[in-house]
Amino acid sequence: MSTSSGGAADSAAPAPFDPPVSTVPGKPAGPGRPRRSVVRTSPSLAVWFLLPAVVLLGALVLYPIGYSVYRSLFDVSGDDFVGLDNYTGLFRDDRIRTALRNNLIWVLVAPAVCTALGLIFAVLTEKVRWGTAFKMVVFMPMAISMLAAGVIFSLVYQNDPERGAANAAWTTIHDTFSDPAPWPGARPRPASDLKGPAEGPFTSGATVGAGQPALLPLVAVKPQDVAGEQPAAEPRAGGDGINGTVWLDFKPGGGGEPDAVDSGEKALPGIKVEAVKGGEVVASATTAADGTFTLPAAADGAQLRLPASNFAEAYGGVDWLGPSLVTPAVIAAYVWMWAGFAMVLIAAGLASVPRELMEAARVDGANEWQVFRRITVPVLAPVLAVVLVTLMINVLKIFDLVYIIVPSARLEDGNVLAVELFQQAFAGSDPDLGTGSAISVVLLLLVLPVMIFNIRRLRKESGR
Repeated sequence: MSTSSGGAADSAAPAPFDPPVSTVPGKPAGPGRPRRSVVRTSPSLAVWFLLPAVVLLGALVLYPIGYSVYRSLFDVSGDDFVGLDNYTGLFRDDRIRTALRNNLIWVLVAPAVCTALGLIFAVLTEKVRWGTAFKMVVFMPMAISMLAAGVIFSLVYQNDPERGAANAAWTTIHDTFSDPAPWPGARPRPASDLKGPAEGPFTSGATVGAGQPALLPLVAVKPQDVAGEQPAAEPRAGGDGINGTVWLDFKPGGGGEPDAVDSGEKALPGIKVEAVKGGEVVASATTAADGTFTLPAAADGAQLRLPASNFAEAYGGVDWLGPSLVTPAVIAAYVWMWAGFAMVLIAAGLASVPRELMEAARVDGANEWQVFRRITVPVLAPVLAVVLVTLMINVLKIFDLVYIIVPSARLEDGNVLAVELFQQAFAGSDPDLGTGSAISVVLLLLVLPVMIFNIRRLRKESGR
């Protein structure tokens, strides 16, 4: 009895791989029955739920795109149909060609630099204890708006080293390795025997003889600059060489005689004096603390020359927003903002990299560079593609940084398509909506291939 009851119980139990019994009355079970959506709703009901989003998408995206294409086919007034004339006119305009060139530079440089820096930061911060603090500092600029960042960097790039941080740092580095001119801006009096261009060199008209004193007076030196200098001394007479004095020919309080060393007049030390014969320098000397100098007997019969290096203006730094550097300077501001974004995304991808692969490579004798190049970068390739494509789309429509940082006088050199679109369609007293719409359509066409590539890559990764 026990055996039969047990067999009956076993026969009554469902097989492990039997299809599940339908829990819906009247609906057949098994793989052959129609599948329904997870939320068990009809397609018509889903359409009603999607309708508000579709309406908003059409009103805020599709309609503006369609109207921009339509408006780009008409003239300034919008009344006369001109076909593709607005588009052909884009490539005849030097400003727009410059904007296209600058956009190409942006697309090639900015995303690549941001992605490379983000990868380097993400990898290196994994190996230091204070990596989290470093990531926070690098990511912090993302909390600043483009407008605020533009204002910050417009101040950073000021030409005056007293105001611009970039030139303050650059001039400090330059002056560390290069000695500045001892007396910038100094020059002789108009009626002096010393002649030359305003910035030097200054050469004496008469030659000097052995034993004769040589007086080389200068002016245009601020009194406060020589306040701590010694009084000028009269040159020694006699001897086989040439003795002379270089000084500030200005007596505080007035008085004194021109071209004569008067009491109270200050010496100009550190000035290089050259003796020139036939266009060649035969001797040279540097003025002492009291302004005197001595040339050897070889200078007899030579003209005296004060090189321009004595009077060169102080190094003022680099014109960061000049014609040649304006676009790289703005790209640097963009990299400052977006390198943290790239770092955070890449660091998230790096956290999912199997550590066993790296350890196995190190056990096999691979160094850190080989592990980085052969394992880390290939495994992170999908993440790097996401970051790169996202930044490419972002820089194609860059506007804020360029418009704020670039001075109006240099806007043509640092121009991009988004800024030119604003200038053509909205700025000024006579906007051209036809040309502006054409620029917007061109900008859309430039963005579309990148977006299509991104969508296809996402579908491929999701297995669709």
